[in-house]
Amino acid sequence: VPEDVRQTVDEVIVGNGVGASGNIGRLATLTAHFPQAVPAYTVDMQCGSGLEALTIAAAKIRSGQADLIVAGGVDSSSTAPRRAYNRNHPDYERYGGEESFYSVAKFAPGEHDPYAMIRGAERVALDVQMTRQELNKWVLRSHSLAKQAREAGVLEPYLVGVQGATADAGIRDRISERFLDKLPPLLPDGAILTAGNTCLMHDGAAFLMVASERYVKEHNLTPLAEIQKLLAKTKHTAEDIAVFECNEAFAVIDELFARAYPEAVDHYNRYGGALAYGHPYGASGGIITIHACRALQETPGYAVCSIAAAGGIGHALLLRAGGM
Repeated sequence: VPEDVRQTVDEVIVGNGVGASGNIGRLATLTAHFPQAVPAYTVDMQCGSGLEALTIAAAKIRSGQADLIVAGGVDSSSTAPRRAYNRNHPDYERYGGEESFYSVAKFAPGEHDPYAMIRGAERVALDVQMTRQELNKWVLRSHSLAKQAREAGVLEPYLVGVQGATADAGIRDRISERFLDKLPPLLPDGAILTAGNTCLMHDGAAFLMVASERYVKEHNLTPLAEIQKLLAKTKHTAEDIAVFECNEAFAVIDELFARAYPEAVDHYNRYGGALAYGHPYGASGGIITIHACRALQETPGYAVCSIAAAGGIGHALLLRAGGM
């Protein structure tokens, strides 16, 4: 964010899922040299954190509480802290006593399963009778579209290099169905979910500036998109949507979308998705929103950004190209 813009930011909202807590949003804002007077806070809705941060920003601006908010998310799987239960916790002995370290939080009462999300996706795939071959096509599609977008430089204006890293590392230039077929199941008793049709655990960050109409006009800005209330509230149908961006944490999500909206597949994740780019949890809502804003430049109209989150919840956001 340019220095002159930083001086006009009302607040910063940061989605985060696996950080060390302690308000990483405030820490990130100070590290980025925002004025100390700019408040910042962290939102934890797990995978939906970044999209929820954008929603909160839009709500605050619509209610007149702010004119400019930087919102999005950040997560780093490679530096996620080791967490453990205190000996006074009732689960201390149950999960190993002094060696009770865990990396995946508890998402449901009484359950502490590091494979909870994978088991859920596997169960859905089996319940609706998906095959690995059906999921393979989505993996190949995601990597192919991501490669095409990279080579065309479509997302280049939105990428910021960090410590020498200047490109998304997860995109495979050469990936085949034969390779995917050889991958073993992720679960000991599994059959469908593999390392190929499941998103990579990545580090990443993505942020957008959410501004009021007044701020945009006063500063002579051109908005990428306008945040809207969702379909039922705006009387739109799937046929009205030009761009769909869904966080493909699992290829199961892609197949579910295709079965529900076969006519909309050409409008779906046109630059590839998390199967290729990775899924840095709290940042993914910001990532798919940036992808949607870019896609709306090619196909003006409405875009839907949606994401599933741990704990059996989800989030969606409706955008309109341009706006104001």
